[in-house]
Amino acid sequence: MGLEFPIFAFSHCRDVVAAVTRAGGMGVLGALYFTPDELEMELAWIDDHVDGKPYGVDLVMPAKVQLPEGVDAANLEHTLEDMITQEHRDWVEKILAEHDVPPLPDDVERGHHLLGWTDATARPQLEVALQHSPSLLVNALGPPPKDIVDTAHEHGIKVAALASNLQHAQKHVNIGVDIVVAQGTEAGGHTGEISSMVLWPEVIEALPDTPVLAAGGIGKGSQIASALAMGAQGAWTGSIWLTAAESDMSPLVVEKMLAAPSSQTVRSRALSGKPARQLRTEWTDAWDREDCPGFLPMPMQFMLVSDALNRIGRAQRRELVGMPVGQVVGLMNHVQPVRDVMRQLVEEYVEAVERLDVLNAD
Repeated sequence: MGLEFPIFAFSHCRDVVAAVTRAGGMGVLGALYFTPDELEMELAWIDDHVDGKPYGVDLVMPAKVQLPEGVDAANLEHTLEDMITQEHRDWVEKILAEHDVPPLPDDVERGHHLLGWTDATARPQLEVALQHSPSLLVNALGPPPKDIVDTAHEHGIKVAALASNLQHAQKHVNIGVDIVVAQGTEAGGHTGEISSMVLWPEVIEALPDTPVLAAGGIGKGSQIASALAMGAQGAWTGSIWLTAAESDMSPLVVEKMLAAPSSQTVRSRALSGKPARQLRTEWTDAWDREDCPGFLPMPMQFMLVSDALNRIGRAQRRELVGMPVGQVVGLMNHVQPVRDVMRQLVEEYVEAVERLDVLNAD
């Protein structure tokens, strides 16, 4: 794919994406939270700041989201909003009141809560991406629709998809996905239950003709060396870029991540309705309480909590503020520019390989 280093970096921040690509890896922009117009601006900016080097775009097209029949994309958000129960809305307000979280000011525009969480709403994002020059299209949840894979190939774009078990990986290959990202449970965001050190070789050995990227908990070059030794073609990283100097994370979120040990994450459905690893906070703990009415299915859970998370962030309620992040957060102890993180990963990789060479010589 024309990379100097087989390091892929997922980020919602365009500055991080462009910096990783310029440093010899591949930055991959997470498109989920952008409207099509916003994504157009982000990708145009990236095109202008990667010096013609390759980058990717990550979409979310969950395979198992059940939407009401006969509802078109234009009415989808309104229909789903109506399906959220008052009991759930009241319970969210109860938690916010317990922590004195004020409402959003009247002059703050409420965002679109559905965003790219469904096939119907992600397709406009895809159309925008195809008007630019990404080298890779990635699907984050389940196998991408077959027609999406075919369309990407028609545009000369390779397709990757994340898999948390071997069955998912095989489904990806069966519909023509070019690259499987085997993501262990240590990863931030949506992830399964199998650890990286078990999942990586399982997928690699079962799919000898398909390139596999190792993902889940990678924050050191020595981990990349171990993945390549198993037969992976590269490493997929995400969490470590949240504390990069170029990241657009709020100072409070960065401060909490720098201080958090690896044990301070939890897989919770509180964000989207599907298990997603994130910082453990009093917000995630609240969703395990006996008085909680339960989680809503994707994408209604995010639609339910979207404004609440906005309010928490604006109010800077430290005990509630969280972020999707992997267990590697325990290694994220310093703010560094992207180029320094990349250099450190490469140097640590070289050191790990040299240690093996010494053992072989002995």
